[in-house]
Amino acid sequence: MNIRYVLNILSLILKYISLVMLLPCLCAFILKEHLAWEPYAFTSLLALILSFIFKQNKKIEEEINNMKRSEALTVVLLSWLVFSVLSSFTFIYFGLKPVDALFESVSGLTTTGATILSDFSLYPKTMFFWRSFSQWLGGMGILVLFIAILPKFAIAGRQMFVAESPGASSTESKLTPRIRQTAAVLWGIYFGLTIVEIGLLIYYGMSPFDAICNSLSTLSGGGLSPSQESMIPWADSKIIWVLILFMFLSGTNFALQYKVYFKRNILAIFKDDEFKTYLFIVLIFSLLIAISMNIDNIQHFIKSFESALFQVVSIITTTGFVSEDYNNWTLRAKLILFLLMFSGASIGSAAGGVKLLRLVLIFKYLRRQISQIHHPNGVFPIKINRTIIPEDVVRQIISFVIFYYVIFAITALLLVFIEKNIVVGVSAAIASLGNVGPGFGIIGPMGNYSSISDLSKIICILNMLIGRLELIPFLALLHPDFWNFKKISIPNIIKGKQ
Repeated sequence: MNIRYVLNILSLILKYISLVMLLPCLCAFILKEHLAWEPYAFTSLLALILSFIFKQNKKIEEEINNMKRSEALTVVLLSWLVFSVLSSFTFIYFGLKPVDALFESVSGLTTTGATILSDFSLYPKTMFFWRSFSQWLGGMGILVLFIAILPKFAIAGRQMFVAESPGASSTESKLTPRIRQTAAVLWGIYFGLTIVEIGLLIYYGMSPFDAICNSLSTLSGGGLSPSQESMIPWADSKIIWVLILFMFLSGTNFALQYKVYFKRNILAIFKDDEFKTYLFIVLIFSLLIAISMNIDNIQHFIKSFESALFQVVSIITTTGFVSEDYNNWTLRAKLILFLLMFSGASIGSAAGGVKLLRLVLIFKYLRRQISQIHHPNGVFPIKINRTIIPEDVVRQIISFVIFYYVIFAITALLLVFIEKNIVVGVSAAIASLGNVGPGFGIIGPMGNYSSISDLSKIICILNMLIGRLELIPFLALLHPDFWNFKKISIPNIIKGKQ
C-alpha cells in the first residue's frame, strides 16, 4: 500500500469537507443564531489545515489514479472516520460529551438516525440542520459527491466509488461509461427528488425549515428530524403520504429510477426482481400489521393500514421516521417491524441493511439446493433479472450475508451483556448495524440512546460505520496484505517528498 496516494486523496477530500462545513454557518446567519456558526467555522478551518498537512507534491497528485483497491478502501475508511470526528467537534461545542458527540455525528453521516438527545429545546436550529444535512451527504455517499465534482478522479474515482458503495458496483455499470458521469447522474436524481419533496411538504403546511430538514433526512434514509417526536407533529394524511412516497423512492435502486425518469422505460420496474420483491414485502407486511391492529381494535382498518404502511416503509428503507409510538402496538405488529430491520431495501439506494437483492439471491440459491437433491445431475443456474449470476459472485454474497449476521450476533450478545436487557441489546445491535435508528424499549421511537452505557455507544458507533460501508473496508483490515505498507519516511510524507 502506498500511503502517499492515500494521504494525497484525503487532502483533496478534506479541502472539500472544509467547504461543506461552511453551509451551517450560512444557515446560522439566515436564522439569526449568531453564535451557532462558530463550531462549523472552526471545524472548516481545521479541515483546511489538515488538508494542507496531508498535501503531497504535484507528481504524487498526478499518480493517484494508479492506486490499488486496498488504497481505495483505506481512503474510504479514513474519509468517513475523519469526517465523523470533525463533525463531532460541532456537537461538543453545544455541550455533548465526546462519546455522545461522536455517536450523534456518526449516526448522522451513516444515515442511522439514532440520537442521544433528550431535550431538543436546548439546542439551536442550526445544529438540527447540520444533522439532517450530514445525513443527506452520507445517504448517497460522501465520496460519490466528490467524485462527481472532482475532475482529478478518473480510475481512482471508480475504485473509491465501488469501495464506498459495494452494492453499487453493478449499478454504476448500467448508467454511463464514465464514473464521474455516473456519480453526477446519481446525485442529480437524489438532489431533484429532495427539491420536489421540500416543495410538496411546504405546500401541505410544513414550515420551510422543517420541510428542508425532513426532506434531507427522508431521501437519505436517515430519519433525524428537527422535532423530538419525529413525524408525529405532522401526522396529517397528506404529509404522511408524501413522506411514504419519498421514503419508498429513497429505498429504490437509483439506477432503476434513472431508467424510468430519463429513459422513459416505466416497464423496467416490473421486470426488476428486487423491486418486485421490495413492493411485495411492503404491501404484505403493511396488510399483516393493519389486520393485526384491526383485530385488536386499536384503529380503524384504513387508518391502521396508513400507519402500518408508513412504519413498514420507514423501517425497510432504514429511515427510522415514526408517525406514532409503535412500542404501543401489538406484539405481532412489533415482531413484523423487527424482522424488517434485518433486510433493508434495494441495492444502489440510500437504504442501509443487507439489501433485498442479496436476500433474493440467497433464496434462489437455497431453492437450487433443494432442486439438486431431487435432480442430482441437473443444472440450475441462478438468475437475477434473467441474467445468470456467476458462481463466484454467489459465494461472495453468501459470505457477505454470513459475516453481516455474525457481526450482529456478536454485538447483540455484547450489548445484552452490558445493558442487561435483551430487548435493548438485540434491537440496538440490528438498529445500528442496519442503520435503522430507533429500536424497541427505551431506545424506541419516543426514546433515545442517552441511557445506555458509553461502551454500548461505542459498539453502536462501530456497527453504524460497518453497516453503512457494507463490511468491505473493515473485512479488508483483517487481511495481513492490507498492512503491507511501502517503506517510507514519515517526516518526508508530511513534507511531500516521498
